Amino acid sequence: PALRVAARRLGRQLMRAARATWPDPELDALAREFPKGAHQPVVLGLTARAAGLGAFDAAYCAAYESVSGSASAVVRLLSLDPFEATGVLARVAPQVDLVVDRAVSAGEAVLTGGVDALPSASAPLLEIGAQAHAGWGVRLFAS
Repeated sequence: PALRVAARRLGRQLMRAARATWPDPELDALAREFPKGAHQPVVLGLTARAAGLGAFDAAYCAAYESVSGSASAVVRLLSLDPFEATGVLARVAPQVDLVVDRAVSAGEAVLTGGVDALPSASAPLLEIGAQAHAGWGVRLFAS
């Protein structure tokens, strides 16, 4: 539940920015359908389409967001050198490329194989940790 709440909150925030930047009837329809917030990955996909991005660009947006959040956090929380954190991002770029390639291939496979073609990897410890974190009195991050 904690990750679903966070995904919807992030989706609401992205929706506000997207609708202001790339007015689009699909974004408007999604906002009406889910007034409390659609999940952030869904909003990101529609935002990418509204911005005229293709599948690879959209996948890069999602992948970069995943790795850059951690790099930003170590700078803020541990006072690590921001250039060192950026260097780490540059060094993981080849792995990000692989993730993007796999994501786009999986998305294309859905067109012929349906949603069962999607990979079904999971991270139960991430979900358990997020749920425990949601109960903390003082939290450093919302997600």
